[in-house]
Amino acid sequence: MSLLYSLDLLGTAAFAASGAWAGIRRDMDLFGVVLLGLVTANGGGTVRDLLLGAPPFILKNETYLYLSLIVSLLVFIFHQKIEFLHHPLQFFDAIGLGTFVVIGTGKALEYHIGFFGSVMMGVMTATAGGMIRDVLSNQVPLVLQREVYASACIAGGILLYLLHLTPFPADWSLVASALAVIIVRLLAIRKGWSLPRAVVKVQH
Repeated sequence: MSLLYSLDLLGTAAFAASGAWAGIRRDMDLFGVVLLGLVTANGGGTVRDLLLGAPPFILKNETYLYLSLIVSLLVFIFHQKIEFLHHPLQFFDAIGLGTFVVIGTGKALEYHIGFFGSVMMGVMTATAGGMIRDVLSNQVPLVLQREVYASACIAGGILLYLLHLTPFPADWSLVASALAVIIVRLLAIRKGWSLPRAVVKVQH
């Protein structure tokens, strides 16, 4: 099993847990929880493959679907056991972000996509599933809020692309880029970091 595939499975499990947890928090039934787990884990990669003109990965390897289903069911059954995590959704989401950024960017590099396209494929892979999750659970998508979310993905994609141009070992490049995204995201949650926003003055 390659490191890239291992990271892919880790990201799938993390995002499935993230989606399932969001369903539980919105008081959905078993079907809703599982559906959110499936689309969160597989939505971004499916959109990426369609944009790259490749067969969707979930149709080539159904392991991703089975893994998403199992993780979603486990979260549904044992959700009370993971309440000890202060922010389970954000914790799982951060892991999924980091791993999926390097998966998406790495796959774009295999297709010899340029700098901008490679980074955007990484961001798309990492964020599209979460956007679908938030829309289905009637939440404003995290990627559209002030939080350091998509910007962390962009930074991770850029880092991986730059490391790809150096003699730095490929496996270590993947790990370093994924960890960078995860750490930045978790620090942003803990420290309350956010991007600046425009202040609109209300005239009376």
